[in-house]
Amino acid sequence: MRTVGAFFRDALDNVTAGSLGYHLWMGFLTFLMLLGAYAYSVQLREGLIVTGMYDYVSWGLYISNFTFLVGVAAAALMLVLPTYVFQDTDFVRAVLFGEGMAVAALIMCLAFVVVDMGGPARLWHMIPIIGIFNWPRSMLTWDVIVLNVYLVINLTVPFYILYHHYQGRKPNPRVYLPGVVLSLFWAVGIHLVTAFLYAGLPARPFWNSSLLGPRFLASAFAAGPALMILILTVINRTTPYTITASTIQKLSLVVTGAAQVNLIMLVSEMFKEFYWPTEHSKSAIYLFFGLDGHSALVPWMWTSLGLTAVATAVLTVPALRRRRPVLLACSALLFVGIWIEKGMGLIVPGFVPEPWGRIFVEYSPTWVEWTVTLGIWALGAWVFTLLTKVAVGVELRYQQSH
Repeated sequence: MRTVGAFFRDALDNVTAGSLGYHLWMGFLTFLMLLGAYAYSVQLREGLIVTGMYDYVSWGLYISNFTFLVGVAAAALMLVLPTYVFQDTDFVRAVLFGEGMAVAALIMCLAFVVVDMGGPARLWHMIPIIGIFNWPRSMLTWDVIVLNVYLVINLTVPFYILYHHYQGRKPNPRVYLPGVVLSLFWAVGIHLVTAFLYAGLPARPFWNSSLLGPRFLASAFAAGPALMILILTVINRTTPYTITASTIQKLSLVVTGAAQVNLIMLVSEMFKEFYWPTEHSKSAIYLFFGLDGHSALVPWMWTSLGLTAVATAVLTVPALRRRRPVLLACSALLFVGIWIEKGMGLIVPGFVPEPWGRIFVEYSPTWVEWTVTLGIWALGAWVFTLLTKVAVGVELRYQQSH
């Protein structure tokens, strides 16, 4: 227990020390979190009426971000699989950051669920035995279970490895490999269950597609590693920890393949909706071209499609993909494009038009939703920065001693 205490004391010393740039970054994130907390206090005081959501559109910006971030968390699979199962030495130096990204994304997911429910007091039904959990009938309860178990796996496995490295010892694969193997299946499971949550609602024809689950996975395995490329580049430039160029290039291959599959599935969905449109195609028509004079989502969707198509086309050319500035720019474009596609381009059109094909009021996020969302993203970045700071300190010391 003394060693565990020393580990946490050293971790605390590590995260409270650093350069001026590090402290400015953490101060900036804290400011954004406080701003988000203020907006959330407004929502708690006034109720959900201060958001743009209403009876017909009960899921908006909050659930959009939740859906996207579940995919980011699942994308840790793209680092865990080659490292622990295929023994790829390039990914060994990056896998802990991938698992840290999954933890930060899952914390953001849970925060978005809390703010979407209006207040934390309404969460008691999410607690088995105490509330009406409605398991196994409710897909939402499956989502709660898989997300929390995935969070526990991604906290315990990296902690075990880091703790042994802190002691200068090699971790025992027999101890952590079962958790790793479980996390591989769980990473796929969390995003499939989230997709089933939507696809299982027959009154929402826009989501009632057997392609929804595979599309979720493809977009997740493109956006998550794209974000990882950006993060690893920042770590490589701002810390003594080295990320090899071959690691980045292998990740770029993953991003390119997943982005191509995602784009093919998107085109397949568009063909189904527009080649011979039916009453069930009104959401897609509203999304891409507007309907009955309403067109709030049209700029969002075409921006997303443009960013995704350009980034995928450029990444498909090996000579361009190997150029680091081009790769970073395409990773950023792809990340933003898929964020829009999985958010405003997926959740909102499921509600607008309503099941009878009519549009009463369009959805547009209010300043409260934007500010709370900004605060939660800052919380995720804050958590990830702390985890990275601890991991870099321990790993550098371990590598110097071996």
